[in-house]
Amino acid sequence: MSTTTRSRGPAGGESDDGDAEGCDLCGLPTPTPPVTDDEVDGEFCCRGCLEITRALGDAASADPKTVERELAGETDEVPDDAERTYMAVDGMHCATCEAFVSGTARTCEGVYAAEASYANDMVRVTYDPETADLDGLSGTLARYGYGTRDPEEREAAERSDNQVARFVIGGGVFGMMVMLWYVLFLYPTYVGFQPVVELGVFDGIYILGNIWVMTSIVLFYTGFPILRGALVSLRAGQPNMDLLVSLAATSAYVYSTAAVLVGETHVYFDVTVAIILVVTLGNYYEDRIKRKAAGMLSDLAASRVSEARRRVAGDAEGAGDTAVEMVALDALEPGDLVEVRPGERVPVDGTVREGAAAVDEALVTGESMPRTKRPGDDVLGGTVVTDRPLVVAVGEDATSTLDRLVELLWDIQSARSGVQRLADKLATIFVPTVLVLAAVAFGLTLVRGGTPTDALLIGLTVLIVSCPCALGLATPLAVASGIKEAASRGIVIASEAVFEAVPDVDVVVFDKTGTLTDGDMAVLRVVGDSGTAALAAAAALERFSAHPLATAVVETAEDRIEAADANASIPDVSADDVTVHDRGVSGRVDGERVVVGHPSLLRDEGVTLAPGHEAAVEAARDEGAVPVVVGWAGRSRAVLVVGDEPRAAWDDVVAAVADNGRREVVVLTGDSERAARRFREHPDVTDVFAGVPPEAKAETVERLRARGTVAMVGDGSNDAPALAAADIGIALGTGTDIAGDAADAVLVGRDIDAIPEVFSLSTGVNRRIRGNLAWAFGYNAVAIPLAALGVLNPLFAAVAMGTSSLLVVANSARSLD
Repeated sequence: MSTTTRSRGPAGGESDDGDAEGCDLCGLPTPTPPVTDDEVDGEFCCRGCLEITRALGDAASADPKTVERELAGETDEVPDDAERTYMAVDGMHCATCEAFVSGTARTCEGVYAAEASYANDMVRVTYDPETADLDGLSGTLARYGYGTRDPEEREAAERSDNQVARFVIGGGVFGMMVMLWYVLFLYPTYVGFQPVVELGVFDGIYILGNIWVMTSIVLFYTGFPILRGALVSLRAGQPNMDLLVSLAATSAYVYSTAAVLVGETHVYFDVTVAIILVVTLGNYYEDRIKRKAAGMLSDLAASRVSEARRRVAGDAEGAGDTAVEMVALDALEPGDLVEVRPGERVPVDGTVREGAAAVDEALVTGESMPRTKRPGDDVLGGTVVTDRPLVVAVGEDATSTLDRLVELLWDIQSARSGVQRLADKLATIFVPTVLVLAAVAFGLTLVRGGTPTDALLIGLTVLIVSCPCALGLATPLAVASGIKEAASRGIVIASEAVFEAVPDVDVVVFDKTGTLTDGDMAVLRVVGDSGTAALAAAAALERFSAHPLATAVVETAEDRIEAADANASIPDVSADDVTVHDRGVSGRVDGERVVVGHPSLLRDEGVTLAPGHEAAVEAARDEGAVPVVVGWAGRSRAVLVVGDEPRAAWDDVVAAVADNGRREVVVLTGDSERAARRFREHPDVTDVFAGVPPEAKAETVERLRARGTVAMVGDGSNDAPALAAADIGIALGTGTDIAGDAADAVLVGRDIDAIPEVFSLSTGVNRRIRGNLAWAFGYNAVAIPLAALGVLNPLFAAVAMGTSSLLVVANSARSLD
């Protein structure tokens, strides 16, 4: 016997056809009637979204869709049939590159909007599939050195890494050869000593010719990305660090080349080589740091469904023989029936028409327990049918919740700015100022009676001494040191934003399932005098079920058998005549008919629950666990309490992160209020929001940002948008790859006890970054005026510039302890 019940939606509220407008917090479909409250304006999909709105109020930011359209340059003329694609772009290394790629893509015929993201090395293009030439766009970008590829082409990304490595290594070889010629022949003459070999006419031309050739290779081969960045900055109208570096390097190169042609031996090719190699190494490091973010969206997109099994016309009622055809998702219409087999993802949001199955919603909703879906229940696109097939009617919009997560993750991730963006903004002032000072110094020297050569050298000296190597290295070298230190502690830093924002965090948000708890379902305890026999009987029957609860029971029994000695306390018994129900399993175990499952199933099967077992069922539910009752001979024998345990160190970690009340701590979960109750009782936990779908998790983080800088700690794929929405995302290494890619820091092989280390380590690195930047700006504030006054010559300016960079390197290399 079975009963048909209405299941709950993604966050605990009852599901129905829903309101077309969607939840006022997360946008998910609302039930009929929607969840409302007289004290809170709006209509919501669940109590979780309502309670978040009650606690945090309306978002202060503009409508996300409006902001998205403005950033992408969209207009109201974008038609409904426009398509959207993502392209990975190799070679973006500053905000100017981002602006240039976006602007170039928008000029392509048939492209309605384009938005490049320096944060994840991708560009999102909205286009007309009939007229747009995306291959032509790729060719245009390639002419400026920006390679485009499909986000899933990992081999192409590796080849790009190898190419950059060749640039660095090749430049280093030729650069060292240049410096060797200088040390042996040129530097001694500059300070009044005799070189090892006299520079006769032939020798001088030969040596200087070799230096010129090798410097040319370093400048135009190794320095190509920098020169390209300078050209792009001019075309985009946003002067950046590359422009200043290029001017300094090429000015020294051009001056030295001219000097060689007129017979001079006092040349500054070494300045060109030093500038290019130092900056190239810094850029190479930054490219490696960002590589993880570049693969984030492609990993999430890999979980999306591209095709569906649609029942052919004439079988809408499911009568008679049915046939299916594989069709693209774009071909699905509202009301179409699609078949989903065990282990497959539901292609789009819809309603179950036939069948009953446990559906794993962890990827989409974050709930640890699969939900049984029956005819009339809503299912979300991206969720997994675990044990039996379903027939799903396509919903009104024929869209997938998982697809919406991909879009949400892009919007949040691409909107984040970091230290390098700030440096590029400063460069828009710094670069023109230096150029003006160099020109003024050149002009004043001529006015005061100096020769054109003297004026040119003073102008060149200003450019050289103000070369922003120290400024450009201040952040990446300190970050590199911090990353190395973090790695030794089992912490992977995926973004330099960790060191910028973590010290200023005001609110720390913890996901519950898999973060504060283990995330693995298991039998926590057995209540009842027949516990040993009951667990053995339950395991014998549950082996025939694919439900995750059944798996937890079987694995727990097997673990106890394996851990026992020859006189095993858990007997290994077998079962036959087994029937798998929607709510459990029944069958014969050693000749006795046994029923295992939901309390209602046992009642339907004529098994009476003992008063003590009734109390155990309620106690299990109160703590957020699931009670599985075992009974035979007409009465219950034991209650198996199945759930996931809190991590041993969770309370100490929360107390450490709260830092004596300096930070607020918020617990966020897709599970029920009961499951989150124990965390609400912790004295350092400020708020607990339960029954929260993933879209609402990201929105909750956005609203919490009104309280200050927010850090999010999670592990599941459904946490990825919230991790990206936070100023800092911290993921457990035991979580999914997607969550790790969306995070700024990943704890590999560590429990949550490493989270306080992330905060202490980041504070030390942040202090070092600030010190490096202070030195870099202070150095320029002193050196540029001295160069403009003619106190410095180009050689001393190059030495000063190199010394400044070495001081930054030395400071960054110091131990953080």
